[in-house]
Amino acid sequence: MNRLQEKYQNEVVPQLMKDFNYKSVMQVPKIEKVVVNIGVGDAIQNAKLLDEAVEELAAITGQAPVITKAKKSIANFKLREGMPIGCKVTLRKEKMYDFLDKLFNISLPRVRDFRGVSDTAFDGRGNYTLGVKEQIIFPEIDFDKVNRTRGMDVVIVTTAETNEEAKALLTHMGMPFKK
Repeated sequence: MNRLQEKYQNEVVPQLMKDFNYKSVMQVPKIEKVVVNIGVGDAIQNAKLLDEAVEELAAITGQAPVITKAKKSIANFKLREGMPIGCKVTLRKEKMYDFLDKLFNISLPRVRDFRGVSDTAFDGRGNYTLGVKEQIIFPEIDFDKVNRTRGMDVVIVTTAETNEEAKALLTHMGMPFKK
């Protein structure tokens, strides 16, 4: 069991039970999965870019990414249905906690002029979406080997019913929200 998982069970659960007056431990919200997605729009012209993105995402998450394909054709972007335009990874259990630990404590503080993440990016059902502008904040990425900076979306899916429950959960887990 890793650090974040232990923290969740030993500190976060009792704290949330007290804050929200839950009757059972099973009512306490938990993080279900984390989806990390990189959209590579330039992959239409150059397929090598997608391979680089897949490699970087595999290095960051420690899991092989799935290539995502276009759902519909868009003539203005020279895009046809079924063309590969990105990659994503769904993390659960151990790998999810490892990734979140790394994100909260190492990667996010490395962002330039970092003052905390927005606390308004909840979707109303207890899920949080975070956009990362460049992949070089992760320790696994070798800065010298990067050809171009890529952004990525990190979606944290929780079992929380409301935004405030999800925010309390993520705050106790160590998510650096703006003060």
